[in-house]
Amino acid sequence: MVKLNKIYTRTGDNGTTALVSGPRRDKHDLRVEAYGTIDETNSTIGLARLHAAGMAELDAMLFRIQNDLFDLGADLAAPDTGEKLDYEPLRIIEAQATRLETEIDALNAHLDPLTSFVLPGGSAAAAYLHLARTVSRRAERLMVELSRSETVGTAALKYINRLSDFLFVAARFANDGGKADILWVPGKNR
Repeated sequence: MVKLNKIYTRTGDNGTTALVSGPRRDKHDLRVEAYGTIDETNSTIGLARLHAAGMAELDAMLFRIQNDLFDLGADLAAPDTGEKLDYEPLRIIEAQATRLETEIDALNAHLDPLTSFVLPGGSAAAAYLHLARTVSRRAERLMVELSRSETVGTAALKYINRLSDFLFVAARFANDGGKADILWVPGKNR
C-alpha cells in the first residue's frame, strides 16, 4: 500500500531517483524517461476527461486506463533483473491489453470507416485524446528502446501499443462519432 506523508525528500537533489526495487538511477535514465512519459500520458488523459464528462461510457474507459497507467509506471519502476525480491512487483498483464482491444472494438463499431487521415482537433475532448495518443506513442518508443537493453514485459509493450490505438478511436468517438473529424486533404494548401 502506498502511503505518502512527506512529498519532498531531498534525495533527488543530486539528479537521481530511486526505483521501486531500491537502486538509484539518473533522472534522465531511459527507464525513468519511459515511466515519466507514461505519467505525462496519464495527465493528458486527465485533461481529456474534463471534456468527456457527457460521455459516461468513454469516461469510464479513460478512468480505467488512468489506473492501468499507474500499474504500468509501477511495472517500469521495478525492473525485472531476475533476482528474487521480498515483494511481488506489480506487472501489466495480458488481460489489460485485451480489455483495450475490446473497448477499441466497442467504440469503433459506432464509427464510419475513414477515407483519409484525421487531423488532431474537433472537440476539446478529441483534441486532448489526440494529444494523449501522441504522448503515448512517445512512451512506446522509449519502452521499445529500453527493451533492447533491459527487460520490459511483453504485456506492457502490448498494452502501450494498444493504448495509442484506443486513444485514436476514442478521439473519433468524442468527435460526434467521427462526424466532426477534420480530415487531411493532401496538398490542399499548395
